[in-house]
Amino acid sequence: MNNSRYTTWFLVLLLILGTASSCKKYLDVTPENVGTIDYAFRNRNEAENYLFACYGTLQSFGNTTTDPSFTTSGEIMYPATIGEGPKVFDAGFQLMRGTQNISNPVLNYWDGAYGGAAVFQAIRRCNIMLDNINKPIDLTAFEKGRWIAELKFLKAYYHYFLAKMYGPVPIYKENQDITTPISELRVKRQPVDSVFNYAVQLIDEAIPNLPLVITDINRELGRITKVIALAVKAEIRTTQASPLFNGNPDYTGYKNHDGQQLFSTTFDAGKWTTAAAACKAAIDAAQQQNLGLYQFIRPANLPANLPAVLRQVLTLQNAVTEKWDLNNEVVWALNTNYYEQANSIPRLVPDFNLGSAPGTLAVPIGTTDLFYTKNGVPINEDKTWDYANRFSLKTGDAENKYLIGQDYQTIKNNFDREPRYYANIGFDGGVWYGNGVLDPDAAIFVQARTGPAAPKDNSRLNVTGIWPKKLAHYLSVFDKNGFSQTAFRIPRMRMADLYLLYAECLNESSGPSSEVYAYVDSVRSRAGLKGVVASWANYSFNPGKPLTKNGLREIIHRERRVELCFEARAGWDLRRWKEWTTVMAQPVQGWSVFQHDPSDFYIPVTQFIPSLTVRDYFWPLSDGALQYNENLVQSPYWK
Repeated sequence: MNNSRYTTWFLVLLLILGTASSCKKYLDVTPENVGTIDYAFRNRNEAENYLFACYGTLQSFGNTTTDPSFTTSGEIMYPATIGEGPKVFDAGFQLMRGTQNISNPVLNYWDGAYGGAAVFQAIRRCNIMLDNINKPIDLTAFEKGRWIAELKFLKAYYHYFLAKMYGPVPIYKENQDITTPISELRVKRQPVDSVFNYAVQLIDEAIPNLPLVITDINRELGRITKVIALAVKAEIRTTQASPLFNGNPDYTGYKNHDGQQLFSTTFDAGKWTTAAAACKAAIDAAQQQNLGLYQFIRPANLPANLPAVLRQVLTLQNAVTEKWDLNNEVVWALNTNYYEQANSIPRLVPDFNLGSAPGTLAVPIGTTDLFYTKNGVPINEDKTWDYANRFSLKTGDAENKYLIGQDYQTIKNNFDREPRYYANIGFDGGVWYGNGVLDPDAAIFVQARTGPAAPKDNSRLNVTGIWPKKLAHYLSVFDKNGFSQTAFRIPRMRMADLYLLYAECLNESSGPSSEVYAYVDSVRSRAGLKGVVASWANYSFNPGKPLTKNGLREIIHRERRVELCFEARAGWDLRRWKEWTTVMAQPVQGWSVFQHDPSDFYIPVTQFIPSLTVRDYFWPLSDGALQYNENLVQSPYWK
């Protein structure tokens, strides 16, 4: 969509949101301003503006600071300026500290307060348009079919998004008539399987009338296609099959006021088979449109002698930061650019404008520990890697000069790691290829102890001394003139994600197989690693791990966390696996950033210990929501 169409869309969105701003009446499905409906659908152009307004809430999900999965993944702390408490824009990150509440829930996507959009209002807008789709007199039958399909997809996705956050949620198949009694408007939660099945039903109805691809990229990139719909269906089915929703004993007693059971109490293995089929259908459709794993192609502005190791790093970095229309791996992205790039980049030059790039997105040490050794196994499982002495000092040498600053003193932990480590993590001594310096032999490296990245005062600080390098485009520049960024969108689904979802579903449904290995290994191969069977057999203390269902499950889960790190996936994945509270029980640590001597800098400092319990798997409803609708029950374990 071009800028003029964005402006129109945004103004219409503000108008509609302005007429539906009451947080306590989010479930009032009687349309306000009924007299304006005929005007909104009087012709094709007006109706198209309304369609873009229906997309509006979806686009708002691209704001990472209010994305529940991004902020609660444990992959990043942000921002932690010394001496200041949480701000509204970083409240979601503070949820890891146990700050959620029922009086005013943080990232409230139910009511649309405190950092969240009112998703029920978005569903209501879709229903309004579906009710009035026949009114525009100049709308062709073809376009009408496509718009109906897009609206059904949006309804499906909004219901699914709410189910991930709240579990059982009301289903809104249509808006109620203005004369409907208030007692009938006070809806109740529906069982999670009913919500997931309804979302899939809508997607199945939508798929026949969605385009295979977007041909008019300038005007329509971001609108829904068949491939996107199939990929989302695969994700929904996988979520439905996962332990959080599939026979979870934690919610055996969770019911509506009338006694209706809201979670399935019996595990259904067939859900994994269904999910696997949905994943395969999405992969097949994507591959038919020539989607696959991204490979970096050297542009003319880079040196012809670009070392292979830097090509590898740029392949992994650009799988996320490459422009959508140039990236054959992106299945789906929102039109919203990643806004926090300035917070993802350290101070790389001596003379810099601090205000333009605060660099406060901080990566905990625990996140860096996820990445494998160069042998493709975890650092604590590699029998050839010196895990016990990983924090001892080591100086960058000629052999590693394109990854670690030569003659710069860092720690052994940063040596002999897999390529994704160097593509994802900006560590003290780590080469940061780009930032205006494209000669590989003169590449900048991070100096978090004594150089530009070292803290100069207490007002702006990366509290761990580690940055999410993956979230900064290599052509973005931070220098004395300020910050000039090459914008990008974080993918909402890419092919590596689909491959690993499919491998997970196959393993859960039938155990290890050559097909499971093939899909996992394809992602690992792009990352410069050998297959899981060979890697574990040759280098791990536990060589038979990939040969068992449980062992391979652990490997696939970790592979997703590594491959999709910083992409707003781990927050949902860890929840659906029921691993979130266990993983997050570990202290969140960084380096001793105010120390300049390496022996003092490389001492882990605990920033906080997450305070999470089983209740935090789902968001609570606000007191106001429960008071307004007496038929709603509070989320599990919230009082």
